[in-house]
Amino acid sequence: MTTLESRPPSSPPPSGSLTDGSDSTPLDPDAAFTQRLAAAESARAPALQRTTRAARNPGAGVRTQSPSLVMLVLIATLGILAYAGFLLNPESRGDWLPYTMVIIAEMILIVQALLSMWTILSGTQDPREFGFHQAKSELFGDAATGSPSDQLYLDGAPIAVDVFITTYGEDLDVIRRTVGAALRIRGAHTTWILDDGRSDEVRDLASELGARYVRRLSSGGAKAGNVNHALSLSSAGYFAIFDADFVPSEEFLVETVPFFSDEHVAFVQTPQTYGNLHNVISRGAGYMQAVFYRFIQPGRNRFNAAFCVGTNVIFRRTAVNDVGGIYTDSKSEDVWTSLMLHERGWRTIFVPMTLAIGAAPDTVEAYTKQQLRWATGGFEILLKHNPLSPKRNLTLDQRLQYLVTASFYLTGISPLLLLLVPPLEIFFDLRPVDLQTTVVTWVLYYAGFYLLQILLAFYTMGSFRWETLMLAAASFPIYVAALVNVLVGKEQRWSATGDKSKVSSPFNYMIPQVLFFVFLLLTSVVAIWRDVDNGVATLAMAWNVTNTFILGSFVVAAMRESSTQRQTAKARRATAPTSRTSRSARKAAPLS
Repeated sequence: MTTLESRPPSSPPPSGSLTDGSDSTPLDPDAAFTQRLAAAESARAPALQRTTRAARNPGAGVRTQSPSLVMLVLIATLGILAYAGFLLNPESRGDWLPYTMVIIAEMILIVQALLSMWTILSGTQDPREFGFHQAKSELFGDAATGSPSDQLYLDGAPIAVDVFITTYGEDLDVIRRTVGAALRIRGAHTTWILDDGRSDEVRDLASELGARYVRRLSSGGAKAGNVNHALSLSSAGYFAIFDADFVPSEEFLVETVPFFSDEHVAFVQTPQTYGNLHNVISRGAGYMQAVFYRFIQPGRNRFNAAFCVGTNVIFRRTAVNDVGGIYTDSKSEDVWTSLMLHERGWRTIFVPMTLAIGAAPDTVEAYTKQQLRWATGGFEILLKHNPLSPKRNLTLDQRLQYLVTASFYLTGISPLLLLLVPPLEIFFDLRPVDLQTTVVTWVLYYAGFYLLQILLAFYTMGSFRWETLMLAAASFPIYVAALVNVLVGKEQRWSATGDKSKVSSPFNYMIPQVLFFVFLLLTSVVAIWRDVDNGVATLAMAWNVTNTFILGSFVVAAMRESSTQRQTAKARRATAPTSRTSRSARKAAPLS
């Protein structure tokens, strides 16, 4: 049964809407939260202004890369090529087993790095061309205010827009914050809560706030099925999707709808920006995505290969209908739907403008489930729908971009091979490079590859986060599991990133990392004892100790998370008797 509670599409927004601070109107708690997150994002994104400069002519649709960024990318590319030449030089070849492991791992990283540099340098085209600015100037017709109740127009004709908020067990306060912000978006629209968590509390919240509420009998197709079900109940020509933990800006429709003046545009995607970078996991996960949204996705605009990321996006209904709805045969419905649209010849656009702020995964469980879902989708494309196949109706550029996307998570398996190289030297005296190659030579080439990329990260992001390095090194079991799942056809259970209805120990999701850490720790002890006995420090010992510290930091983060969980559970148990007593007293109170 579908439950549907409606409000008029053009009803006024709730009182206390967010203001720009130019008057004395107080901010409501939801708007204040959004403003604080936006301020945090502005404070940590000084590099965005350094990387690209908008053209003076708004109709030109062209922007130029910072000369410093271009220089750093070119130097980093030379470092990548020099390192590749060193590894492939027969004179550098060591024992076949560790050498082969290094070659496989480093070649994956090198190819991905080169293609990323190419994409970054391609990000010189501003998608906001003359047609966008013309449509934006006419978006509200003759209306002067552009309030949430004012009709939107494209090419002089009124349009209808739905805003879908997908929920699956998120905290009620999180959903309330997102729905409240969605109702305040400028331009007439209808806000829907698509509740796959089947919560009566969420249903009551929708009624309270004035949003439409939809509940399915089953969860078939996961999030994609949820959206497709809502589309069968609605009729608007355009629909936006937000995860329950992403708070949209009131300017979202103003900055995205004008792109649809081009009848070939299927969707407009905006970045995932995070406002909860409060611990090691969330900071690592957040910064891992930052380069992608600031540089890679804008570069993909050049090749009409920008893909949907599942939230903070608005679609044209006719485009989605053209591919049979949101793709339901994968838990990574976003990138698969994008691929289907590109094969049908549709255009997609990424706007590098923060128009919604949400929550990065901040627990080991949430991070593991998110990465497993994303990696599975990538490997599915690589192994089941290879973009290089002549059967795919894609341009050469699109084929290469989707190949990069599909094979990206192989870079997460590379650390597994590299972590095993030092133990091979310590226990079996097997070396990846020839004994005639000095440590200085090895370090120089190695630095040319890795340190230059760290320098590039410092310039583009304003810093290099060790948390990102930690997660990159510790995530290999996730990506191995994703690859195995695709190879054997194992179905992955859907789980929303923000679902905290059930809390599990982080160690339930990192047994391989713990076992590997113990192995590396014991190996480090053996290596140090050996080097002290021989009176000389070896590169293998230093390399293994470094890996042990990196993986150990992940274990320590999990220990802290587990400790926090125990403290929270203890506090809840302490307050539970009081809550039960209060409820019993209310039940026993006589009726008046």
